Amino acid sequence: MARTNGGIIGKTNKTSFGKCTVTSKTSSGCLTLQPGTKIVSALVIGGGGAGAEGFSGGGGGGGIREVNCVSASGTVPVTIGAGGAKSGCNICSRKGNDSIFSSVTSTGGGGGGATAPAPQGVGGSGGSGGGGGSCGATNRPGGTGNTPPVSPPQGNDGGLGLGDTGGSGRGGGGGGGGCAVGSAATPNGAQKDGGAGGAGRTSSLSGSPTTYAGGGGGAGTANGGAGGPGGGGAGAGPSGPNNSVSGTANTGGGGGSGAGPNGASTGGSGIVIVKEPALTIASGIWSMQSVYENVKDGNWTNA
Repeated sequence: MARTNGGIIGKTNKTSFGKCTVTSKTSSGCLTLQPGTKIVSALVIGGGGAGAEGFSGGGGGGGIREVNCVSASGTVPVTIGAGGAKSGCNICSRKGNDSIFSSVTSTGGGGGGATAPAPQGVGGSGGSGGGGGSCGATNRPGGTGNTPPVSPPQGNDGGLGLGDTGGSGRGGGGGGGGCAVGSAATPNGAQKDGGAGGAGRTSSLSGSPTTYAGGGGGAGTANGGAGGPGGGGAGAGPSGPNNSVSGTANTGGGGGSGAGPNGASTGGSGIVIVKEPALTIASGIWSMQSVYENVKDGNWTNA
């Protein structure tokens, strides 16, 4: 019961403690926070985009946001974005899905551009952009990542895809990653090497340094591009249409591009990591001046 006497106000509370807690959510649902938690740190990563088919672009990494002061208490809904699904030839692959925690949303990565005229040949936009495809002799740009004016940026652009007059020497651009743009496809004699996926961004919120949101590699008629560090899948080379690699689950990595029909790979699903600070709710009563100062600073609790 609250009481006042000579400038003293408050209620008697039992002293309680809350440990610093880190929770990783790998599937959609609800997260119940510790009693007394009001502010948390959160890492939110969207699903990676899928790679395209036919020596085209790799998928972009999912958007990545790390926010240190997120208002959250009680039970909070969490959405984990699925990785983008691959599409058929001449169709830009699918964008990854958004991940959401409280007020923080991270955009899914853009799908890789296909071997088709614009707009299908252009890499899809997203958290990071998908790599560009090619159509005949035409080069196609990568998709746009969530770069400024989005603040802070969630990712980077995809790389340029290169075509060929005869249609045989083609290479897809690498998907953008959380820390770097995707590489452009490059000539290799009469053929092309697919671009490497952009590198992802490293976070230590889970308790150890981990890299997320790498871009997928583009496919090439000489060599496939490497997947970006952070779960990006490698693109296919000429040895077969089904040797691309999917983005790693719960990293937001982009999928690698395939060399032929049914050869592209899906993006990796996202993840949400929440860190709750250690808490102490003390016993006893408080002076009116203490109440005033805590209310002014936003630290007063009715717990």
